Amino acid sequence: MKTLLGRQSALSNTLRQIHVINHFSPAVEALPKFEHRLEGAGLYPLKALDIETLQINVGKMCNQVCKHCHVDAGPSRTEIMTKPTMQHCLNAIQASQIRTVDLTGGAPEMNPEFRWLVESIRALGRNVIVRSNLTILLASAKYEDLPQFFASNNVHVISSLPYYEKKSTDRQRGLGVFEKSIEALRRLNAVGYATEPGNLSLDLVYNPVGAFLPGPEKELEVDFKRELKRVYGIQFSRLLAITNLPVSRFLDYLVESENLEDYMATLTQAFNATAAAGVMCRTLISVGWDGMLYDCDFNQMLELKVTPERSQHIKDFSPEALRHRTIVVNQHCYGCTAGQGSSCGGSVA
Repeated sequence: MKTLLGRQSALSNTLRQIHVINHFSPAVEALPKFEHRLEGAGLYPLKALDIETLQINVGKMCNQVCKHCHVDAGPSRTEIMTKPTMQHCLNAIQASQIRTVDLTGGAPEMNPEFRWLVESIRALGRNVIVRSNLTILLASAKYEDLPQFFASNNVHVISSLPYYEKKSTDRQRGLGVFEKSIEALRRLNAVGYATEPGNLSLDLVYNPVGAFLPGPEKELEVDFKRELKRVYGIQFSRLLAITNLPVSRFLDYLVESENLEDYMATLTQAFNATAAAGVMCRTLISVGWDGMLYDCDFNQMLELKVTPERSQHIKDFSPEALRHRTIVVNQHCYGCTAGQGSSCGGSVA
């Protein structure tokens, strides 16, 4: 599978993506605007609270090309965060009350300055999350010691595993991904991840393999823990259930499979005001590989920058300007507010 950019797909253009989720058909156009649903819940305009998490996308390069990737990441992507931009991130962290730094990609481990960044964040006394696709730990010899590196830096690892069975995982992420993921999880368990309560945290991310909402997070976690322990002897800390948002390659899948209209209708009908009040963008800032700032990772992929114009790049980071800012929303935001809600930390309602 190629990236949308590699295929020269029209949907590699973010303006085209926004047009499609708003105007794909009369049925899609007739759906209630997200702003109106927020207004009805007494939440419009949606305002940010204090910034607790800085999420940094260190590049779109990845060793996988997953079917539902909202980043359109892959081996051919060359966008990568430089060390000077990382230093701007560190300056912002040091000058703020941010406690958690969430590193993502692509495969964040592929950035040549990844280890330096992790160690620098830990030196500032902040918590580090790394979002790993797992297979990168087996991609080549230079990544094989990453489990030990993560453990020695007390990194909270959040790993993608769409399902506890091979067929569903490989269908979404590529042939052979499930078996490699299982081996990577074994290696993380071997260095102490999730093997004792309160020990190193290893969370798994579940997202549906098709055009439907995830089931209840706690019930899914019970199933995942039982089956992964029973069949493979693997342990993990928590399961995070995340809804697929109609962005990038998942949007392309919805269009190609003729599921876009039904899926958008499902999201709008499942709007949950409680979930809307707890969306992650209210306490998070997302940094793009080039240093631009966004309300969340999904807005980043649609190039919807934060509203305060004087603080739209990490070098100009201003907690005062960004705190209580008006969050930029569009129709894709229904994905985070549908049903039990969805965020990078799992369900919110």
